[in-house]
Amino acid sequence: MQISKDTLAGRTIVAVVYVAVIALLATGIFLGVWTAREMNAVVTDQFNAQQMVIAQTAKARVEREIGEIKRELYLQVQAVRGMDTDTQKLAESLHESLVRLSESGVRRVEVVDRAARRIFTGGLHGSWSERSLADPNIYDTVRFASAEEPSFWISPVRADTSDEEIVIAARLTPDMSRLMVFHLNVPALLSATVRTIQSGKTGYAWVIDQTGRFIYHPNPDFLGRDAFAVRDEKFPDISNERIHFIQKERMLKSDQGTGWYYSAWHRGYSGPTKKLIAYCPIHIADAPARFWSVAVVAPQSEVEDALRRGSFRLLLLQGLVVLAVILGAGAIIWLENSWSDLLEAKVLAKTTALAKSEEKYRSLIESAEDLIFTVDRAGCFQSLNTFTATFFGGPLEAFVGRHISSAFPEPNAAHQVRLIEQVYLTGKSIREEFELPTGDRSAWVSANFMPVKTETGDVGAILCIARDITETKNLQRHLVNAEKLASLGTLAAGVAHEINNPLGVILGFCELLLRKAEPGTQHYEDLQTIERQGLLCKETVENLLSFARAEKQRREFSDLNACIEDIVKIVRHLLEKNDIRLVLELGDGLPPAKGDARQLQQVFLNLMTNAMAAMDTGGTLTIRSFLERSTRRAVAQFHDTGAGILPEHIDHIFEPFFTTKPEGQGTGLGLFVSYGIIASYGGTIECASTPATGLGKQPGTTFTVKLPTGSAETAAKT
Repeated sequence: MQISKDTLAGRTIVAVVYVAVIALLATGIFLGVWTAREMNAVVTDQFNAQQMVIAQTAKARVEREIGEIKRELYLQVQAVRGMDTDTQKLAESLHESLVRLSESGVRRVEVVDRAARRIFTGGLHGSWSERSLADPNIYDTVRFASAEEPSFWISPVRADTSDEEIVIAARLTPDMSRLMVFHLNVPALLSATVRTIQSGKTGYAWVIDQTGRFIYHPNPDFLGRDAFAVRDEKFPDISNERIHFIQKERMLKSDQGTGWYYSAWHRGYSGPTKKLIAYCPIHIADAPARFWSVAVVAPQSEVEDALRRGSFRLLLLQGLVVLAVILGAGAIIWLENSWSDLLEAKVLAKTTALAKSEEKYRSLIESAEDLIFTVDRAGCFQSLNTFTATFFGGPLEAFVGRHISSAFPEPNAAHQVRLIEQVYLTGKSIREEFELPTGDRSAWVSANFMPVKTETGDVGAILCIARDITETKNLQRHLVNAEKLASLGTLAAGVAHEINNPLGVILGFCELLLRKAEPGTQHYEDLQTIERQGLLCKETVENLLSFARAEKQRREFSDLNACIEDIVKIVRHLLEKNDIRLVLELGDGLPPAKGDARQLQQVFLNLMTNAMAAMDTGGTLTIRSFLERSTRRAVAQFHDTGAGILPEHIDHIFEPFFTTKPEGQGTGLGLFVSYGIIASYGGTIECASTPATGLGKQPGTTFTVKLPTGSAETAAKT
């Protein structure tokens, strides 16, 4: 059977058309795949460029923090230069800087006397110790490249007994015989500056030192270990050749750049993962040259997932356009390029928005001066802010994942676990106040336990926001005591008036009988005894009335120091007789204090008499006066080294007739009347005491009197 020429030509045309269509489809698919790859490469490069910006931001943060530490070190060198090695003076001079720089990782300061081979060490809590300088030691290697100031020497990262640290030294003397040294906790510094960095959804940062050791990594197993060895040890089934090349030939040579490598670990996920990396050096010192290298990494799958959905739709659209309009190739290319730009802009916008949102949230939580933390149902910490970690005396890493009993003492921890369980069961917030022991004292905390619900409405975690309300509790206690004393004053006035009438009759008749009795007889002596005891009762009643009487005081102002000096002249002999050493620390230039001089002297005499009674075997009485700047009040303090007051008595010492002295040695009205005198002038009188418990604490009692002040012109008018 022969095929006609027309049929053959038709079939040829159809075949050509089919071939053309298939070629166009293949070309379209090829162009789509090629475009997707190009777009992936472009977006990957852009993502890596953003990672480079993040790495450079981390570099700037660390360099700025170290620069601030150097500046503080130089200022402290200028402040103590020429000062002798008096440990008390050094501690007072440097303690404030240590506290201020503790968040940056500075944990102690040392003054090194290389000539005398001595070293003085100070810590965050104000302690100061001295020891011999060992041979050999790191300070013998300190050299300064320049004789000009300021000049610093920085050690390489070295492993301390507790963590990685560097030493920053500055000279105190031109011949470098004396040095001032800051010890900087490297993980603490980097945790404060690098830990919050996040690239994309799960990307993070890590830092190596000049020798290739990890000095910061989110995986704690890597910290302080050789980066090359730890990867080969933990992930022997994957080739680390590419990342080892980047570290050895780029990062350890102080280069910056971007790239990619395969890793077997990412945020707890184990398995081969292709990661994008951007790295840059952190310059620590110039002479000798010290640098670290920070790297920001993220899995490339995050970029590819965002592009894959768009690429699929793009390929489908290209195929439909090729099938429908063969001549629309130019339009397809234009649409492809536009779509690529749109996807790139979306990825960049989402990355930027995510970084800003994360930074804003972190800044809000970290700047709060409240205890903020989240726990799971078992009572284990999931997260907490820096203020909480500092309050409990440790870094964030020391608490995350651990039970709340690691921070809260028992039985507080057990009680909070019960509250957490109740919130999980009810799904409602619970607010409670409780007392929390903190060292030598206890603090009152108001805590609000709130459920954090998941998308399904279940309670996923518990958020706790707690605030220290110790001052509020103390104020409430003072208000209760003031109200109680006011009621007792009213009662005392009524009782005093009731006693005065029969007491006057007794004294009157006693005087008549004395006139009739013969002096020198037993009858006369008995009547005098009755009269003396009656007058003593009258004096007690008058003291009660002077406290309770609400008469208007004149606006009198007195020289507080003069009042103290006058009363000291009276009791100095008694103090010497009782083997009590008197220390006067009176402030200069005090403004006049509101109060009548005689009444203030009565208060001061009562306080000094009580102090002498508390030191029956001798001791030291220290009297201070100064101006409280914040309230513009004149303050007089009386501190003794006596036996102290028991805690169960401290709330009752201002009550009438309350005394701890033996019967017949005290009326219990001295502090009661003193309180009334000071309160009548708008002042306050407070007591703090440490009883003799035999536990090694120095016993003693401090009474603090605070009075309003006036100008010299006001005092002259009154």
